[in-house]
Amino acid sequence: MNNRLTLGGACVTRVVETHIQMRTSLFADTPAHAWADNADLLEPSFWDRDGELWRIAMQSWVVEADGLLVVVDTGVGNDRDRPHMPPLHHLSTDFLAQFSAAGFDPADVDVVVNTHLHTDHVGWNTHLVDGRWVPTFPNARYVVPEADHRFFGPGGDGENDGMRTVLADSVIPVTDQIQLWSDDLQLSPSLRLRPAAGHTPGSSVLWLDAGSPAVFVGDLTHCPIQIRRPDDACAFDVDPVAAGGTRRRVFAEAAQARATVFPAHYPGHGGPVIVAIGDAFDVSNWAGLDAI
Repeated sequence: MNNRLTLGGACVTRVVETHIQMRTSLFADTPAHAWADNADLLEPSFWDRDGELWRIAMQSWVVEADGLLVVVDTGVGNDRDRPHMPPLHHLSTDFLAQFSAAGFDPADVDVVVNTHLHTDHVGWNTHLVDGRWVPTFPNARYVVPEADHRFFGPGGDGENDGMRTVLADSVIPVTDQIQLWSDDLQLSPSLRLRPAAGHTPGSSVLWLDAGSPAVFVGDLTHCPIQIRRPDDACAFDVDPVAAGGTRRRVFAEAAQARATVFPAHYPGHGGPVIVAIGDAFDVSNWAGLDAI
Protein backbone atom coordinates (compact mmCIF):
# COMPACT_ATOMS: atom_id res chain seq x y z
CA MET A 1 0.00 0.00 0.00
CA ASN A 2 1.27 3.46 -0.91
CA ASN A 3 1.37 5.60 2.24
CA ARG A 4 4.19 7.89 1.10
CA LEU A 5 3.99 11.13 -0.87
CA THR A 6 6.69 13.42 -2.22
CA LEU A 7 5.92 17.15 -1.95
CA GLY A 8 8.71 19.13 -3.56
CA GLY A 9 11.81 18.56 -1.47
CA ALA A 10 9.86 16.91 1.37
CA CYS A 11 8.33 13.49 1.94
CA VAL A 12 5.15 12.76 3.89
CA THR A 13 4.31 9.27 5.20
CA ARG A 14 1.07 8.14 6.82
CA VAL A 15 1.35 5.65 9.70
CA VAL A 16 -2.06 4.27 10.62
CA GLU A 17 -2.80 3.19 14.17
CA THR A 18 -6.45 2.07 14.00
CA HIS A 19 -9.95 2.96 12.76
CA ILE A 20 -13.12 3.66 14.67
CA GLN A 21 -16.65 4.83 13.88
CA MET A 22 -18.73 7.43 15.69
CA ARG A 23 -22.29 8.70 15.47
CA THR A 24 -23.01 11.49 13.01
CA SER A 25 -25.07 13.09 15.81
CA LEU A 26 -21.75 14.41 17.18
CA PHE A 27 -22.13 17.05 14.45
CA ALA A 28 -25.13 18.67 16.10
CA ASP A 29 -25.22 21.58 13.61
CA THR A 30 -25.35 19.24 10.62
CA PRO A 31 -28.91 18.18 9.70
CA ALA A 32 -29.45 14.54 8.81
CA HIS A 33 -30.23 15.34 5.18
CA ALA A 34 -26.87 17.08 4.73
CA TRP A 35 -25.03 13.76 4.96
CA ALA A 36 -27.05 12.33 2.07
CA ASP A 37 -26.83 15.62 0.18
CA ASN A 38 -23.03 15.33 0.30
CA ALA A 39 -22.80 11.60 -0.36
CA ASP A 40 -20.67 12.23 -3.46
CA LEU A 41 -17.95 13.59 -1.16
CA LEU A 42 -18.43 11.24 1.78
CA GLU A 43 -19.02 7.77 0.40
CA PRO A 44 -17.52 5.25 0.77
CA SER A 45 -14.54 6.39 2.85
CA PHE A 46 -16.07 8.76 5.38
CA TRP A 47 -19.71 7.90 6.01
CA ASP A 48 -21.85 4.83 6.58
CA ARG A 49 -25.38 5.95 5.77
CA ASP A 50 -27.00 2.74 7.08
CA GLY A 51 -25.50 3.09 10.55
CA GLU A 52 -25.46 6.91 10.60
CA LEU A 53 -21.77 6.69 11.41
CA TRP A 54 -18.73 8.65 10.33
CA ARG A 55 -15.40 6.91 9.93
CA ILE A 56 -12.22 7.99 11.65
CA ALA A 57 -8.60 7.00 11.14
CA MET A 58 -6.19 7.30 14.04
CA GLN A 59 -2.89 8.08 12.34
CA SER A 60 0.34 10.01 12.47
CA TRP A 61 1.99 12.00 9.71
CA VAL A 62 5.76 11.67 9.39
CA VAL A 63 7.44 14.55 7.59
CA GLU A 64 10.97 14.48 6.21
CA ALA A 65 12.10 18.01 5.41
CA ASP A 66 15.21 20.16 5.81
CA GLY A 67 17.14 17.24 7.26
CA LEU A 68 14.57 16.76 10.03
CA LEU A 69 12.36 13.79 10.83
CA VAL A 70 9.11 15.15 12.27
CA VAL A 71 6.12 13.22 13.65
CA VAL A 72 2.84 15.15 13.58
CA ASP A 73 0.46 13.90 16.28
CA THR A 74 1.00 10.56 17.96
CA GLY A 75 -2.40 8.91 18.14
CA VAL A 76 -3.93 7.05 21.05
CA GLY A 77 -1.14 4.77 22.26
CA ASN A 78 -1.35 1.31 23.75
CA ASP A 79 -2.32 0.31 27.29
CA ARG A 80 -4.06 3.58 28.23
CA ASP A 81 -6.79 3.87 30.83
CA ARG A 82 -9.51 5.69 28.88
CA PRO A 83 -12.79 4.48 30.45
CA HIS A 84 -14.53 7.68 29.34
CA MET A 85 -13.71 6.77 25.69
CA PRO A 86 -14.39 3.01 25.36
CA PRO A 87 -13.02 2.61 21.79
CA LEU A 88 -9.65 3.89 23.04
CA HIS A 89 -9.58 2.08 26.39
CA HIS A 90 -6.57 -0.23 26.70
CA LEU A 91 -5.98 -0.12 22.98
CA SER A 92 -3.44 -2.58 21.60
CA THR A 93 -2.12 -1.98 18.07
CA ASP A 94 1.05 -2.61 16.08
CA PHE A 95 1.70 1.11 15.57
CA LEU A 96 5.40 0.90 16.41
CA ALA A 97 5.83 -2.05 14.05
CA GLN A 98 4.11 -0.03 11.32
CA PHE A 99 6.36 2.92 12.10
CA SER A 100 9.43 0.71 11.69
CA ALA A 101 8.03 -0.96 8.57
CA ALA A 102 7.74 2.50 7.01
CA GLY A 103 11.51 2.84 7.42
CA PHE A 104 11.69 4.93 10.56
CA ASP A 105 13.48 4.42 13.87
CA PRO A 106 11.89 6.20 16.86
CA ALA A 107 15.38 7.15 18.04
CA ASP A 108 15.92 9.13 14.81
CA VAL A 109 12.90 11.41 15.26
CA ASP A 110 13.99 15.03 15.74
CA VAL A 111 10.66 16.72 16.48
CA VAL A 112 7.26 15.55 17.69
CA VAL A 113 4.44 18.02 17.05
CA ASN A 114 1.35 17.66 19.23
CA THR A 115 -1.10 19.91 17.39
CA HIS A 116 -3.14 19.91 20.61
CA LEU A 117 -3.31 17.87 23.81
CA HIS A 118 -6.35 15.66 23.31
CA THR A 119 -5.85 11.99 24.17
CA ASP A 120 -5.80 10.78 20.54
CA HIS A 121 -2.98 13.15 19.59
CA VAL A 122 -0.44 12.51 22.33
CA GLY A 123 -0.66 8.77 23.06
CA TRP A 124 2.49 7.51 21.42
CA ASN A 125 4.48 10.31 23.01
CA THR A 126 5.24 7.48 25.45
CA HIS A 127 5.05 3.72 25.73
CA LEU A 128 4.99 1.33 28.65
CA VAL A 129 8.29 -0.31 29.64
CA ASP A 130 8.49 -2.42 32.81
CA GLY A 131 5.46 -0.64 34.23
CA ARG A 132 6.76 2.89 33.49
CA TRP A 133 5.78 5.38 30.84
CA VAL A 134 8.91 6.35 28.91
CA PRO A 135 9.40 8.55 25.81
CA THR A 136 8.77 6.70 22.58
CA PHE A 137 11.01 9.14 20.75
CA PRO A 138 13.94 9.49 23.14
CA ASN A 139 15.92 12.07 21.16
CA ALA A 140 13.05 14.25 19.97
CA ARG A 141 11.93 17.71 20.94
CA TYR A 142 8.22 17.55 21.80
CA VAL A 143 6.58 20.77 20.61
CA VAL A 144 3.45 21.52 22.62
CA PRO A 145 1.13 24.57 22.45
CA GLU A 146 1.43 26.56 25.66
CA ALA A 147 -2.26 27.51 25.65
CA ASP A 148 -3.31 23.85 25.82
CA HIS A 149 -0.67 23.02 28.41
CA ARG A 150 -2.13 25.75 30.60
CA PHE A 151 -5.80 25.00 29.80
CA PHE A 152 -5.66 21.27 30.53
CA GLY A 153 -3.06 21.46 33.30
CA PRO A 154 -3.56 21.95 37.05
CA GLY A 155 -6.03 24.75 37.75
CA GLY A 156 -6.91 25.20 34.08
CA ASP A 157 -10.47 25.45 32.79
CA GLY A 158 -10.03 22.16 30.91
CA GLU A 159 -8.71 20.18 33.86
CA ASN A 160 -10.71 17.04 34.65
CA ASP A 161 -10.07 13.46 35.68
CA GLY A 162 -9.71 12.26 32.11
CA MET A 163 -7.17 14.93 31.19
CA ARG A 164 -5.22 14.34 34.40
CA THR A 165 -4.79 10.73 33.26
CA VAL A 166 -3.79 11.80 29.75
CA LEU A 167 -1.19 14.22 31.07
CA ALA A 168 0.12 11.65 33.55
CA ASP A 169 0.78 8.92 31.00
CA SER A 170 1.43 10.86 27.79
CA VAL A 171 2.76 14.34 28.59
CA ILE A 172 4.42 14.54 32.00
CA PRO A 173 6.83 11.66 31.22
CA VAL A 174 8.33 13.73 28.37
CA THR A 175 8.53 16.97 30.36
CA ASP A 176 12.29 17.26 29.94
CA GLN A 177 11.88 17.14 26.15
CA ILE A 178 8.96 19.57 25.83
CA GLN A 179 9.18 22.95 24.16
CA LEU A 180 6.14 25.12 24.86
CA TRP A 181 5.29 27.68 22.21
CA SER A 182 2.76 30.37 21.39
CA ASP A 183 2.27 32.66 18.40
CA ASP A 184 4.27 31.31 15.43
CA LEU A 185 7.15 28.86 15.64
CA GLN A 186 9.52 28.30 12.72
CA LEU A 187 10.85 24.77 13.05
CA SER A 188 12.99 24.88 9.91
CA PRO A 189 13.05 26.80 6.61
CA SER A 190 10.14 24.69 5.29
CA LEU A 191 8.15 24.05 8.48
CA ARG A 192 6.18 26.61 10.46
CA LEU A 193 3.69 26.14 13.29
CA ARG A 194 0.79 28.58 13.56
CA PRO A 195 -2.04 28.92 16.10
CA ALA A 196 -5.47 27.68 15.04
CA ALA A 197 -7.58 28.04 18.19
CA GLY A 198 -11.13 26.79 18.56
CA HIS A 199 -11.05 23.02 18.77
CA THR A 200 -8.90 23.65 21.83
CA PRO A 201 -7.38 26.95 22.98
CA GLY A 202 -3.95 25.89 21.74
CA SER A 203 -4.88 23.99 18.59
CA SER A 204 -2.30 24.54 15.89
CA VAL A 205 -1.49 23.77 12.27
CA LEU A 206 1.86 22.92 10.73
CA TRP A 207 2.61 24.47 7.36
CA LEU A 208 5.07 22.75 5.04
CA ASP A 209 6.47 24.37 1.92
CA ALA A 210 9.46 22.69 0.36
CA GLY A 211 8.26 23.47 -3.15
CA SER A 212 4.78 21.91 -2.96
CA PRO A 213 2.79 23.25 0.00
CA ALA A 214 0.83 21.30 2.57
CA VAL A 215 -0.73 21.97 5.95
CA PHE A 216 -1.25 19.48 8.77
CA VAL A 217 -4.38 20.63 10.56
CA GLY A 218 -4.93 18.21 13.45
CA ASP A 219 -8.61 18.38 14.40
CA LEU A 220 -9.43 21.57 12.53
CA THR A 221 -11.72 19.26 10.54
CA HIS A 222 -12.86 15.80 11.59
CA CYS A 223 -14.82 14.90 8.46
CA PRO A 224 -14.99 16.29 4.89
CA ILE A 225 -18.58 17.41 5.44
CA GLN A 226 -16.96 20.37 7.23
CA ILE A 227 -15.26 21.40 4.00
CA ARG A 228 -18.59 22.18 2.42
CA ARG A 229 -20.12 23.17 5.78
CA PRO A 230 -17.21 24.84 7.60
CA ASP A 231 -19.39 26.44 10.27
CA ASP A 232 -20.66 23.05 11.47
CA ALA A 233 -19.05 22.19 14.78
CA CYS A 234 -18.03 18.83 16.15
CA ALA A 235 -18.97 17.97 19.73
CA PHE A 236 -15.29 17.86 20.68
CA ASP A 237 -14.71 21.56 19.88
CA VAL A 238 -14.09 23.59 23.04
CA ASP A 239 -15.15 26.84 21.31
CA PRO A 240 -17.38 25.96 18.32
CA VAL A 241 -17.67 29.54 17.03
CA ALA A 242 -13.93 30.11 17.10
CA ALA A 243 -13.37 26.70 15.51
CA GLY A 244 -15.64 27.62 12.60
CA GLY A 245 -13.85 30.91 12.05
CA THR A 246 -10.45 29.24 12.18
CA ARG A 247 -11.61 26.53 9.78
CA ARG A 248 -12.68 29.15 7.25
CA ARG A 249 -9.40 31.05 7.62
CA VAL A 250 -7.16 28.02 7.19
CA PHE A 251 -9.24 26.61 4.32
CA ALA A 252 -8.99 29.96 2.53
CA GLU A 253 -5.22 30.07 3.05
CA ALA A 254 -4.86 26.49 1.87
CA ALA A 255 -6.99 27.12 -1.21
CA GLN A 256 -4.96 30.19 -2.13
CA ALA A 257 -1.70 28.26 -1.76
CA ARG A 258 -3.08 25.12 -3.47
CA ALA A 259 -1.83 23.28 -0.40
CA THR A 260 -2.71 19.68 0.38
CA VAL A 261 -4.61 19.57 3.68
CA PHE A 262 -3.74 16.67 5.99
CA PRO A 263 -6.23 16.28 8.89
CA ALA A 264 -5.46 13.91 11.73
CA HIS A 265 -8.49 11.66 11.22
CA TYR A 266 -9.37 11.47 7.53
CA PRO A 267 -9.30 7.93 6.15
CA GLY A 268 -9.61 7.60 2.37
CA HIS A 269 -6.67 9.17 0.54
CA GLY A 270 -5.58 11.11 3.61
CA GLY A 271 -6.21 14.70 2.66
CA PRO A 272 -7.72 17.02 0.06
CA VAL A 273 -6.63 19.96 -2.00
CA ILE A 274 -9.36 22.51 -1.26
CA VAL A 275 -10.72 25.04 -3.73
CA ALA A 276 -12.57 28.24 -2.77
CA ILE A 277 -15.77 29.04 -4.66
CA GLY A 278 -16.87 32.44 -3.44
CA ASP A 279 -17.43 32.00 0.30
CA ALA A 280 -17.74 28.23 -0.07
CA PHE A 281 -15.18 25.44 -0.27
CA ASP A 282 -14.96 22.13 -2.04
CA VAL A 283 -12.44 19.40 -2.82
CA SER A 284 -10.42 19.79 -6.00
CA ASN A 285 -8.53 16.51 -5.68
CA TRP A 286 -7.14 14.15 -3.06
CA ALA A 287 -3.60 13.36 -1.98
CA GLY A 288 -1.99 10.56 -3.97
CA LEU A 289 -2.08 7.99 -1.18
CA ASP A 290 -3.90 4.68 -1.44
CA ALA A 291 -7.34 4.83 0.15
CA ILE A 292 -7.83 3.29 3.58
